Amino acid sequence: MKPLVSILIPAFNAQEWIGETIQSAIGQTWELKEVVVVDDGSADETLEIARRFESESVRVVTQENQGAAAARNKAFALSRGDYIQWLDADDLLAPDKIEKQMAALAKHGSKHTLASSAWGRFLHRSDRAKFVPTALWCDLLPAEWLLRKMEQNLYMQTATWLVSRELTEAAGPWDTMLLSDDDQEYFCRVLLASDGVRFVPEARVYYRASGSGSLSYIGSSDRKKEAHWRSLQLHVGYIRSLEDSERVRTACVSYLQNRMAAFYPERIDIFTSAQELSRTLGGQLEAPRLSWKYSWIRALFGWRLARRAQWSLPAFRWSLVRLWDKALFRIERRRPASNIRNARITNLAPMPAAAPIGHDRETSKLLVPRLRETPAPDWILGSSISPTLRPKRDRRR
Repeated sequence: MKPLVSILIPAFNAQEWIGETIQSAIGQTWELKEVVVVDDGSADETLEIARRFESESVRVVTQENQGAAAARNKAFALSRGDYIQWLDADDLLAPDKIEKQMAALAKHGSKHTLASSAWGRFLHRSDRAKFVPTALWCDLLPAEWLLRKMEQNLYMQTATWLVSRELTEAAGPWDTMLLSDDDQEYFCRVLLASDGVRFVPEARVYYRASGSGSLSYIGSSDRKKEAHWRSLQLHVGYIRSLEDSERVRTACVSYLQNRMAAFYPERIDIFTSAQELSRTLGGQLEAPRLSWKYSWIRALFGWRLARRAQWSLPAFRWSLVRLWDKALFRIERRRPASNIRNARITNLAPMPAAAPIGHDRETSKLLVPRLRETPAPDWILGSSISPTLRPKRDRRR
């Protein structure tokens, strides 16, 4: 009998996207699946919309607001699956994402092997998602994966992973104390319990970039800064538990240096602690430098105002880009389905057979996916959603 896959969706104030996200979960070609949605005390209509999808295979529950990590822990506790697919409430899975990964694991993995996938970033129009390969897009042993992540300041999006229940239980629960970077810290623990990562280039995830509204956005929040600093220390400890070579220590220093802009100069105490940690690793941290765009503000008005400009101006520019993309999204949705059915998305071409887990860096270059265009999947085209699965219209509006 084929394994059951649990698709777990934490949701908070996601009324604009939750229906589309649940639809992408229901639409998975892997037949043996269940969907568990945990509403984390949303103040909007997220819960009401999610409940329109309830069925024997879709369960929706709610709890008082406790944060994303607590909602994920609740979803896992309610799940029954042999494999776990995490999915944020505004992201999307390609229809065959799980099926492709399950096939790869059946052929080249075990229950202690992690499956990852390609992922592309978009704003409102998923058919414009951009897939940008990195050094993590290949088969890797846990130590090498963590080394590349920290050395090159890379990451994999949460929904790219498909994890066995055994690995999920071995990793332990999500850390509810981490208000930022909780997903990266969690999957470090999953990696530590695994025998390696199997990258499946044909499987795809569509990640909705949220900018300053994202859970991972730190900004000026002291609580998020402290949580982020704790995550950095955990990262260093995790990789050194696997390997404590000079190369690893150098990567740790580089990782810390890349993250200091989140703390300096507002939290000198954290920066000082990071300097001390860096010295134990044989390195030295420098004060983050402002780009030329903001250095003149520092010269005239000081560090604090320059840092505020460094946060606020990109956020303002980002909001304009999002508004423009949203306007185009709404215009395109008004077009007849016959006019958009030929829409095309950037996709991944078939790849040569994956190299064995643990290959060297030179081999990984052969696994960098090539990009090509292919027809958009049905779930992107609004008219193709089954009437039985489409949320009912709220007649109160």
